Amino acid sequence: MAVEYKKEFFDKTYTVHEAYARVWKYARRYKFRLFLGVVCGMLTAGTLVPFFQIVQPTLQHVESHDAGMAQKSAATDTKVSEAPSVEKKQPQNVFEKQIAKNSKLPAWYPKVEKFAAKFGIRLQDEKGGMGGALLLIVCIVVPLVALARLALMYLNHYCLSWAGAHAVADIRQELLEHVQKQNLQFFGRVDVGQLMTRISGDPQQIQVILSTILSEVAMAPFEIFVAFGFIIWFAIANNMLATLLLIAIGFPLFVLPIQMIGKRVKKWARRTMERGSMIGAKIHEILTCIKVVKSYNTEEYENKRYAETNKYLLKSTMRGLRVGLMVGPTVETIGIILICAFLVWCFATNVKISDVVPMLAPLLIIYKPVKQLSKLQVQIETSMAALSRIYSVLDLEMELSEKADAASKKSFDDKIIFHDVSFKYDTAESDAVKHARFELPRGKMVAVVGGTGSGKSTLSGLLARFYDPREGRVTIDNIDLRDIKVADLRNLVGAVTQEALLFNDTIEENIRYGTPNATHEDVVAAAKLANAHDFIMSQPEGYDRIVGEKGFALSGGERQRIAIARAILRNPPILILDEATSALDTVTERLVQDALTNLMKNRTVFAIAHRLSTIRNADLILVMDHGEIVERGTHDELYALNGVYRKLCDMQHQK
Repeated sequence: MAVEYKKEFFDKTYTVHEAYARVWKYARRYKFRLFLGVVCGMLTAGTLVPFFQIVQPTLQHVESHDAGMAQKSAATDTKVSEAPSVEKKQPQNVFEKQIAKNSKLPAWYPKVEKFAAKFGIRLQDEKGGMGGALLLIVCIVVPLVALARLALMYLNHYCLSWAGAHAVADIRQELLEHVQKQNLQFFGRVDVGQLMTRISGDPQQIQVILSTILSEVAMAPFEIFVAFGFIIWFAIANNMLATLLLIAIGFPLFVLPIQMIGKRVKKWARRTMERGSMIGAKIHEILTCIKVVKSYNTEEYENKRYAETNKYLLKSTMRGLRVGLMVGPTVETIGIILICAFLVWCFATNVKISDVVPMLAPLLIIYKPVKQLSKLQVQIETSMAALSRIYSVLDLEMELSEKADAASKKSFDDKIIFHDVSFKYDTAESDAVKHARFELPRGKMVAVVGGTGSGKSTLSGLLARFYDPREGRVTIDNIDLRDIKVADLRNLVGAVTQEALLFNDTIEENIRYGTPNATHEDVVAAAKLANAHDFIMSQPEGYDRIVGEKGFALSGGERQRIAIARAILRNPPILILDEATSALDTVTERLVQDALTNLMKNRTVFAIAHRLSTIRNADLILVMDHGEIVERGTHDELYALNGVYRKLCDMQHQK
């Protein structure tokens, strides 16, 4: 079975500059910590200088000690054949002076020596030997510098990780808020499972950018800069420009594998993200439709389909992994070859160890930051894939706009009018509603009937302003719905649908949903009017019972009555009933119908029904067919017409 990722209709491609420039929008809220983290990373590079400075003096001390031992040995041999002479000791004194002259101590060493002298501590012996200095460097200076480096690195990682974690939380919040603003057409076209992955998983890459990429950018380049600065200074000071030229030629070879592999990394990183979202979508689909899966005994079939999808993800993950892992070993291999070639050249030109190692030490130190920067390309390309998916959602504009000067509407006083309204879904070829014209006066009931796909639910969606008309307008008290604040409109219109959607919370919280300030007594009163109180109290936990995902733990009639209780508690003046009893048995329908009767009292009702018995007493019945209102009137008037409505009634044995 072929498994393919289907791009969403809103997916876009972004350049590196476009993507990373927008990251600052989320990072700038935490700019102080980012600044502190970056500065600490930069200062970390400075701690390398003392280590570089002590290399040559240490090696010169070792070389001078070996030379001195060799000279003493030669002098002893000379004594066998010659008489002792005071003048023979002069070369040794001259040599010792030369040692002191050639011992290139760091610039900060005299200050340390002066400070130690205040406490009676001598760091050099009478001959200028550096034994005490070495002890100082090894036992005091090096640990202090190492501790300072550790503290700076900790602050660097902590501050940037803190900012990254907060930025991730911000972007997840913005993604959810933005998605919730989109109209219902968007949710009819998008894969919800993949959308969940974009909201929950992809933003994690923002933290990678701030805590890992920015940390490396703040630290590694400066470590490289300090190391190369020391190499250049050392080469100039010691007349080793030829050696410096070799390093300048060889070092850029580190960059070649990064550029070669980078494009393939980006390609497979994006595919891995896309296929990863397919995993989330498949899990969401299976768990949402679990009743159907169990009813048809298709667990094994779904397991096989999921295994195929999982295998599809694993394939791209492993390819991306193989490509990404090539960067490090390639850089290491090139580095080893270049260092070996450099050592061979030094041997061929008789360069001293004390002159070579001070230049090699910084190169060895910067090997790690160079390797980190090489891996940075992988992280940047992976992050680019995630950022493109995030920004594609955030740049989506399918939300219902609200005018800046939208009117406040707190009450419904007169009537609702559909003025020649037409509407078409984005993916449809023809209008779902065509030239709808009718009025719904305050306190009256208008019912809509018709076959599946006739446009009944779309008409209710236009009334609630889940969609905006393509042509015409819908008004409340002569005000276009598009000119009213969305929050005010939602407070005026309530709905009870065929599928009663409940949250995985207690019964009481589900009834209180949308009316957070309601008391327990208010909740109980609403439940009683909805004929729900008795079955709720029969539960061991009563109103504290958890209803499960989408109300899974309750029957259809129980869920419906809780939804009605929720609407009663909210007390909207305009009520939409969308086939609220069509899926219930006769006994449960009677209970729900009684609850609906209580709910409809003193309200303006727009009802959609398949069971015509529920709307016989409506003030106006609209009969729809293929998006058009083909008949209108009361039950008796329409039945007498002997048209579409009568056929529907006869089919249900009404009248």
